[in-house]
Amino acid sequence: MTLWQGLCHLPTSWHPVIGKFCGGLLFIIAKNRKKIAQANIQACFPNHSKTVHKKLLHDNFLCLGRSLIETGIAWFWSEKKIQTQIDYEVIGLNLLSANNHKNGNLIIFKHSQHLELDARLLGMNAELYGVSRSHNSASMNIIQDKGRLSSMKGTADKNNPRKFMKWLKAGKNVLYAIDQDYGWNHSVRLKFFDLEAATITTTKKILDLTNSNLLFINSYYKNGKLILKLELIDDFGLDAEELAQKINDLMQEKILQHPAEYLWVHRRFKSTLGKDFYK
Repeated sequence: MTLWQGLCHLPTSWHPVIGKFCGGLLFIIAKNRKKIAQANIQACFPNHSKTVHKKLLHDNFLCLGRSLIETGIAWFWSEKKIQTQIDYEVIGLNLLSANNHKNGNLIIFKHSQHLELDARLLGMNAELYGVSRSHNSASMNIIQDKGRLSSMKGTADKNNPRKFMKWLKAGKNVLYAIDQDYGWNHSVRLKFFDLEAATITTTKKILDLTNSNLLFINSYYKNGKLILKLELIDDFGLDAEELAQKINDLMQEKILQHPAEYLWVHRRFKSTLGKDFYK
């Protein structure tokens, strides 16, 4: 932990080198994660050549190495230091205040490698709450919660929907990532990169019960600047499965724009293709 914090507080000009070193090291030693990412990339980009697959896998691990620094910045840096040393832009911030807090905003986001920094930056510019999953390590969970609460007003476990739905009913902004395989509870088989994936369908129910707006935040690097772009998702006339598929399609569209930045090391298709798919 001391080493991690120390690396994050080194001059920002050093961060790209540190990120590349960490990514290269993980590419060599994180064999299980490498297998998972490789399987996902090959399945989601079947028409690409082996050379393209190999490059995307390598670039993805470089982003993974960089994410160690980005997460440290999000959790350990002061707001003043971030504002002065991180080049970023939030587009569409007005969407969070357009309703004068009469309705909450459920903000869906994808698992980018830099998602912790994304959340910190958005939380610095808007009153923000989050839905998260507890870490398997109790000590790491304490560090994670403390880091996230440096900019968020509160976090709720994904298994405690009453807590974050209460925030939405009170007109708050709640950040929620749903692009992972959470098993078959509240999930159905829907398409993601032309593959069947277990996809949760509770988004529609949450919106109906809280009368909230649905937004998507896309995050990506452009010429060294981290861009956060908010947009409204129209759910009018859609049932739970239709909305879930629309979100999957939107996720896919955004991922394809910057594929190396996505968290391919997650076993996204374990419930549909089976755990043996990743062996």
